[in-house]
Amino acid sequence: MKPLIFFLKTALLLCLIRASALAQADPIGPSVKLPDHPRILLLQGEEQALKRTIGANPTWNNFHQAILTECDNLLTVAPVERIQIGRRLLDKSREALRRLFFLSYAYRMTQQPKYLQRGEKELLAISAFSDWNPSHFLDVAEMTMAAAIGYDWLHKGLSAQSRATIKEAILKKGIEPSFDSKYNGFLKVTNNWNQVCNAGMTYGALAIYEDQPELARKVFNRAIETIVLPMKEYAPEGAYPEGYGYWGYGTGFNVMFISALEKAFGKDFGVSQQPGFLKTAGYLANMTGPTGSSFNYSDAGTGGSLQPAMFWFASKLNDPSLLWVERDRLTKDGAGKFVNNRLLPATLIWGGGIDLNNVAEPKSLLWTGGGKNPVALMRSSWSDPAAIFVGLKAGSPSASHAHMDIGSFVMEADGVRWAMDFGMQDYNSLESKGVQLWGRDQNAQRWQVYRYNNFVHNTLTVNNELQVVESFAPMTSTSASPSFTSATTDITQAYKNSLAKANRGIAIVDKAYVVVRDEVETLPKETLVRWTMLTPADVKITAPNRAELTKDGKKLILQVQEPAGITLKTSPTNPSHDYDAPNPGTTLLTFDAPMPASSKGAITVLLLPEKTAGNATKPVQPLAQWPK
Repeated sequence: MKPLIFFLKTALLLCLIRASALAQADPIGPSVKLPDHPRILLLQGEEQALKRTIGANPTWNNFHQAILTECDNLLTVAPVERIQIGRRLLDKSREALRRLFFLSYAYRMTQQPKYLQRGEKELLAISAFSDWNPSHFLDVAEMTMAAAIGYDWLHKGLSAQSRATIKEAILKKGIEPSFDSKYNGFLKVTNNWNQVCNAGMTYGALAIYEDQPELARKVFNRAIETIVLPMKEYAPEGAYPEGYGYWGYGTGFNVMFISALEKAFGKDFGVSQQPGFLKTAGYLANMTGPTGSSFNYSDAGTGGSLQPAMFWFASKLNDPSLLWVERDRLTKDGAGKFVNNRLLPATLIWGGGIDLNNVAEPKSLLWTGGGKNPVALMRSSWSDPAAIFVGLKAGSPSASHAHMDIGSFVMEADGVRWAMDFGMQDYNSLESKGVQLWGRDQNAQRWQVYRYNNFVHNTLTVNNELQVVESFAPMTSTSASPSFTSATTDITQAYKNSLAKANRGIAIVDKAYVVVRDEVETLPKETLVRWTMLTPADVKITAPNRAELTKDGKKLILQVQEPAGITLKTSPTNPSHDYDAPNPGTTLLTFDAPMPASSKGAITVLLLPEKTAGNATKPVQPLAQWPK
């Protein structure tokens, strides 16, 4: 009897394991029933809640009117054409998504036929393209999302012939190529490609579900299984390794994906609970300084922009303080400034229930996050437009879209960004001239691009050498003390061929000025350490160790406290290659610190806003004594 019981228990266990595995592989299940059209993001009848929000809040009303005005401008514009630039059709896919999201929103909110007719015209134009450029699958993903939103939101007003044409395009030019191994490498990567492409395919499958239920389920299940790969990159605290610009892209589309699941299925199948993902709203909220510009390390632009996904996070976490920066962008700049944002209508869908007049000031003046590219973000105040803001970057040049910027920082005070980052250069401007931009080894051409190496970032250069690509710099300590808000990072690996040790610390002291301190230990050879700060200010060197920076009627003093005997220098930011972008209005402020073999030394620089420049400063302690 016992062997029989053991056999039955074993068989039952195997069945349970098999059932569990099948459930994981098929979270959607065979009996799923989806709402009728429209089923993507905003169900039939949910427009009424948005209209109430618009009617009750002037900011949201202005937002709504800005979208309608832009749609009116689109009425006489020719549809998007299939014009490929280099290897990309992406700008056309993005414009199609913007137009169709806007026009479909306008029709649903007003029921005016002009928006339906113009949307239908756009849908038929992109459906007639020969293909959506599957060799660069981001193009397909965004075009599929464009067609899906238009098809779903305009569905009841489209002619039967138009429905058939658009549905066929979504299937043949969107979804089916995603099952071709030549094109679906996005399923295995851990960067924004995975997030964007899975989102686009999911939207396409939602749009045509009733016609292709089995194929659609495969798309849903595949996306739920694979999108968690890039989402693991948010762990542990939410720092997005690709930086601010790609946060808006990867995270924005990830949220589009989750939100679509929530609306269609009533749940997101646990996707949003990936470690660090919900915490990433804190990262983005802290990435912008009082000037409104972001900490634009890696492949990011030089400014900041409205981030629709932040409204989803604020609602999901019931924390309106996450919208401190986004609220300011909407109220000060107006929604009209952001009509080029193709996800703009989602802002109202996700944030319409939030009272923008009652957004509390964030409490913490310091945010730090680990992961592949750890960062520390600190400020002296959230509400003072003259506040000091500092962002410190650790991490690795080997991360996706990274630069050789280990130890680099940006700094603001008095409404001016004094220490800046160039950010990215337009990819096509480099690729069209034959630059192999995506190489990742130490000698890759990527590191010869002027804006991408450590020579022009606000960090150290040792013996005129590049930072080590495969290095990693952890954040080693932080302090949220109001009198000494600080962070330190061990950047030794970035210089492992040139230095025995290297550590950098940055602090805001008494909410009044900034200290940048480097401690280095040399190898058994003489070593030349160069300290660099890139600035948009006018620079006047007033002493060998002192410079006066002026911009927009404001002043900052840069003072080198140690080592003695250095000489500050300025140099233009003229690139050395014809493929490099020009950099007008910027200056490199540098000094060299020769160090003997097998020695230890410190470099201490003070950044003093004008109102504190004449005051006594505190002695700067060794990094080991900085508060933790």
